[in-house]
Amino acid sequence: MNSGSGSGLVQGNGLDSSESSDEQDEPSSSKDHYEEVLENFRLKWKNELKISNKKNFVNKNKFESTSKEEDQELTAKNLFLKGVDLEKSGKLYEAIQFYRRAVQLVPDIEFRLEELKRKPKEQLPVTDLNESESNLSESESDDDSIDSNVKGDLLQTIQKKLNKTNYLCIPKFNSTETHISYLPPEIILYILRWVISSDLDIRSLEIFSQVCRGFYVCARDSEIWKSACERTWGLNCGNLSKTYLSWRQMFLERPKLHFNGCYISKTTYIRHGESSFQDQFYRPWHLVAYYRYLRFFPEGIVLMLTTPDEPSACVTLLKNRQPKSGTSSVLTGHYRLKDDTVAIYVNRQETKTFKRSRRKDDRENQSSEQTFHLELKIQNHHKRRHVQLIWTRYSIFTKNKTGVESNYTFDLIGNRFPPLWFSRVKSYTIESESPLI
Repeated sequence: MNSGSGSGLVQGNGLDSSESSDEQDEPSSSKDHYEEVLENFRLKWKNELKISNKKNFVNKNKFESTSKEEDQELTAKNLFLKGVDLEKSGKLYEAIQFYRRAVQLVPDIEFRLEELKRKPKEQLPVTDLNESESNLSESESDDDSIDSNVKGDLLQTIQKKLNKTNYLCIPKFNSTETHISYLPPEIILYILRWVISSDLDIRSLEIFSQVCRGFYVCARDSEIWKSACERTWGLNCGNLSKTYLSWRQMFLERPKLHFNGCYISKTTYIRHGESSFQDQFYRPWHLVAYYRYLRFFPEGIVLMLTTPDEPSACVTLLKNRQPKSGTSSVLTGHYRLKDDTVAIYVNRQETKTFKRSRRKDDRENQSSEQTFHLELKIQNHHKRRHVQLIWTRYSIFTKNKTGVESNYTFDLIGNRFPPLWFSRVKSYTIESESPLI
């Protein structure tokens, strides 16, 4: 019994030991299997990441190259079409420059435009590449910063809030120095009259109104705007009517001239040269370009300059009411504003000494005095108010040294007399000589 039971125990123990060994080997083999699966997953994941990065890099390069090509093609199309417009208007030299720039970007741009013309459904976007040249200005007019559509309720609402606080403005940071809010409104209004000055720098007044609510109320003072209107139109200012609800509205909407810059126009024409002595069939042509400048002052003074120099080199000559010595090319005159028409009278006195001539015709052609009569019409351009002057009349009255008088009236052709565009000049309003009265 004991032996049998012992053998049974031994066998039982033997079976149990084998099963226990299998159970110990099974976790180690499963662990190796899981690590192998994990390693395969890592390798597969790395390969997929490499492939996706390559695809993204290729797609990115393709997108950048295609977008760059599309931009170049669009720019070339705009340049070529601008050259076509200039060629139609007779500006051959400038048209050649635009054609050359377009061909440098896309050599077959002309053929691509021909294909687009055959497809009426596709519209070609054309941008005005010569806008800065046509406007002759890098800056905007003073009325661009003025919002004329501000409701009257806004001013009343701000005034009510200021009456409750009894402060024009509150300093943002604590300081031991005296803040501008301690000044009475009368002093601030007087300072504003110096800011506007006698040259009517209304743009600075509008910038001042954007600081805070208190300054906004000060900048809407009706007495300041009334003084600005009276200085602009003088005796023709009149009183408020049903057309204008406030002096500010009158100043913004009524046709007027700008005084913080000058009006500029560029005239170009082609002059044929003489044939060469070697080749009778060769006749060159020259592109002639010159500028006209007009600078107005509120008291009725106007300065006129005609020169081939660029605006950047000439606008400083028109800064003062009295041109500096040595600038005889700047002519001084007077103007009168009536409704939307400006009548200009400019006189030029000849100071040169002429040699005596035996021929009577030569003596008569030596003019000693010239008077220019100009009539221009004020017009708006898109959202910019009163920035364009259109020619309506131009004549020259000449009086020779012998006393012979002659009057010549020009035929106002669009190419010969392009409109004058207003351009703001920062140096004109950098200083104030006297306050607005």
